Amino acid sequence: MKQEKFEKLVWIMEKLRSDEGCPWDRKQTNETLLPYLIEETYELVDSIEKNDREEIKEELGDLLLQVIFQAQIAKEKGWFDIYEVIENLCEKLIRRHPHVFGEKRIKSAEEVLKHWEKIKSEEGKDNSLLSGVPRSMPPLTRAYYIQKKAEKVGFDWKNWEDVLKKIVEEIEELKESISKREKEKITEEIGDLLFSIVNLARFLNIFPDLALRKTIEKFEVRFKYMEEKAKAQGKTLEEMSLEEMDKIWEEGKERL
Repeated sequence: MKQEKFEKLVWIMEKLRSDEGCPWDRKQTNETLLPYLIEETYELVDSIEKNDREEIKEELGDLLLQVIFQAQIAKEKGWFDIYEVIENLCEKLIRRHPHVFGEKRIKSAEEVLKHWEKIKSEEGKDNSLLSGVPRSMPPLTRAYYIQKKAEKVGFDWKNWEDVLKKIVEEIEELKESISKREKEKITEEIGDLLFSIVNLARFLNIFPDLALRKTIEKFEVRFKYMEEKAKAQGKTLEEMSLEEMDKIWEEGKERL
């Protein structure tokens, strides 16, 4: 029964891409679908953060659609089909879990991760530990995962206080480059500062993307509060002075 549901999904996508199918679906390519793939991934993240079961179910379906869509286009090109994708995944999962499907004995989750990375490095064409971090990742996320890779071989700070000192050092270097009005140097120092802040977050077991997302959401709530208060006074924010907006902002901070 479950197999039939999957086969039905594959059939629906084949039908949508056929000559008798949907003009929009037939027009798509692996490349044109990329924005939708990224969008659906973020929508799933939102639903998981809200812990909304029905929404998670729907968004997982939307993300699965993107996988099926990409595989169907690949099949039409003669590359592979969805069943080859699944088989490849099954083989990889078995290969990377010798402690489950083989004789190897691993006790802790930490040991599993180390062994996983070792197997991945043996599989890859590029022997660099950092090669498994996609360049297409958002920079903040990519910085985090690159640092996590370096951490696995012991290239890391000894304590969070040292990381904090590095952040202070980067701020001083940024201030100096700003005073000299060196645009390229300012860009470099801002990058160094952001990288160091990601390092601190990682060292404290905080995913920087989630921390920043929460701050953005908090800013949005308080900014909208400020807009509503301004409207209640018969004004727009453009018509207010910075002092007036600051006063409402502080009020919002206390309430929200």
